[in-house]
Amino acid sequence: MQVTRNKVIGVVGFIFLIGYVVSVWWSIEPDILEPEVLQNERGEDVVGYATTSSLISTMETLLDKPGGWLSNDIMPPSVMMDNMPAFEFGALEQSRDLALIMRKEFSRSQSQSTADADLLAAHSKLNIEHTSWLVPSAESEYREAIKLLKLYRAKISDTENSNAQFYARADNLNEWLKEVQKRLGSMSQRLSASVGQDRLNTDLAGDTAARQSTSSMASLEIKTSWWKIDDVLYESRGSAWALLNFMKAIEVDFADVLEKKNAEVSLRQIIRELEATQQTVWSPMVLNGDGFGLVANHSLVMANYISRANAAVIDLTNLLSQG
Repeated sequence: MQVTRNKVIGVVGFIFLIGYVVSVWWSIEPDILEPEVLQNERGEDVVGYATTSSLISTMETLLDKPGGWLSNDIMPPSVMMDNMPAFEFGALEQSRDLALIMRKEFSRSQSQSTADADLLAAHSKLNIEHTSWLVPSAESEYREAIKLLKLYRAKISDTENSNAQFYARADNLNEWLKEVQKRLGSMSQRLSASVGQDRLNTDLAGDTAARQSTSSMASLEIKTSWWKIDDVLYESRGSAWALLNFMKAIEVDFADVLEKKNAEVSLRQIIRELEATQQTVWSPMVLNGDGFGLVANHSLVMANYISRANAAVIDLTNLLSQG
């Protein structure tokens, strides 16, 4: 009887060990996209090719990395993992933002022009719930979106087709950068809340005539649950990873616009700050020390890089707005 019990314990322990090894392997974060991904295979200079390719490759990487798309898995060991699903969601949010701006701004010449049908459908499919595992599953919808993005890329690469366009203009780029500012600002706030903050309510600041639906407190105690601190950190890493891919593509497609505005250095500074967010986390767990305390606070370190990247984005927006 004792031998049987030991065998059962041994088998269970071995299964847990295999599950742990697999989960560690599946938690390896993907590398930044190589520059070759952004280049046209025929060596042609096609405006919009790099940006579209970066969005395609970012989504393909998320789907084809070890373990595939983990956010909607309902079986172990992935059902017990939360860091990589958080990373996936952060990258997906940035991908959705770029797809939206491509549909609304980059592919349209004027406000009265019609949206590209493939981009419209692709954006819709990217917005399916990332945890959906029934029909249609998140993976199947995202792969359909990738196919539609490839169709759009093929159209703008065809010199005989003038119906599909990608307009690299300063005003279009600014619209995307405004979305980036909101996303980075939100991430910075959530990361900083790891130690708890007493924040003043500035919702109506700057406008004496401003109103809101219901009253709110003058100050609030904001603190991220210790249970969610690692999720917020890895969601931020995923968001910064995707944004870094997109910024490198923007540097290619909007090169003339950036040169005219003398803004190339500002974009490179954004890229440098985002690269810092992808440094290896050597600690086996996300630590949550108190600011200047004895124990490190990984969330505050990440918040610092995110805030600096956001400041650089604001500077770039101001440069592009100038005549």
